[in-house]
Amino acid sequence: MGPTGSGKSDLAVALAREFDGEIVNCDSLQFYRGLDIGTAKLPFAEREGVPHHLLDFLAPDEVFTAGEFARRARPLLLEIATRRKLPIVCGGSGFYLRALLDGLFDGPAGDAALRERLARVEARRPGRLHVCLSKLDPVSAKRIAAQDVNKLIRAVEVCWLERRALSEVQAERGRTALTGFRFTLLGLDPPREAVYAKINQRVEKMFSDGLLDEIRALEAAGYDAQAKAFEAVGYRQALRHLSGEWDLATAIADTQQRTRNYAKRQWTWFRRDPRVTWLSGFGTDAHVRCIASGHLRNMGL
Repeated sequence: MGPTGSGKSDLAVALAREFDGEIVNCDSLQFYRGLDIGTAKLPFAEREGVPHHLLDFLAPDEVFTAGEFARRARPLLLEIATRRKLPIVCGGSGFYLRALLDGLFDGPAGDAALRERLARVEARRPGRLHVCLSKLDPVSAKRIAAQDVNKLIRAVEVCWLERRALSEVQAERGRTALTGFRFTLLGLDPPREAVYAKINQRVEKMFSDGLLDEIRALEAAGYDAQAKAFEAVGYRQALRHLSGEWDLATAIADTQQRTRNYAKRQWTWFRRDPRVTWLSGFGTDAHVRCIASGHLRNMGL
């Protein structure tokens, strides 16, 4: 785990090669097919033959919750371990990782048609879902930001399917943590200014490497600007440029700023977990790889 741009994928591949492992993606944007450049998905050639799971399995307009990720990833971890391989979970989506390790409440299965309707409502009238949730469940509405569309859709969905407040369902059903595994949490912690500089460079490279063409290809395949995956930082800004609303320099600068903000939020989220062993540097640094390798060997691997 760690902030975007810290080299998580590189370290995961290095450890997988050393310890005969397989990687399970925990970056919620890399679930989507066709979103490669804007999500900094590790190119196939750079995976060095290491199997990667839970990449490219969703269409850009699909919604996939943290609870669904946990239900899908847990048996996958067991299947990998049964083959005597080391499961390595890699990604910066902290809420999804929490769902995997610590569990979420056992809510109802998702209703794709309902989610699509709710997404259309929010797209037409931004902020409408938060108003709706405030009426259905004021407790949950205080916890979920009006800008967090994913959580709002899920919260309203649960309220409607259960015919009662999400907060009531959560209080009643509790959580189920991952069992059957020993696990360790390795967090990458490079110097903040170095991460920000890398983010700025990476965003410029995303645009120069074909992010706009990637979006055009998705639109040509039938996905419009309201597709779920296009809510991601980088894609939103690129769409505003393609629509003529922003010039390219503005789109790049806004993407850089919002990506830096996202990295800061990731640091804050992961630092709340006292179980994390922090590694001071990037995942590409030799000393970081050496410390991470030694940590796993001390666990008996």
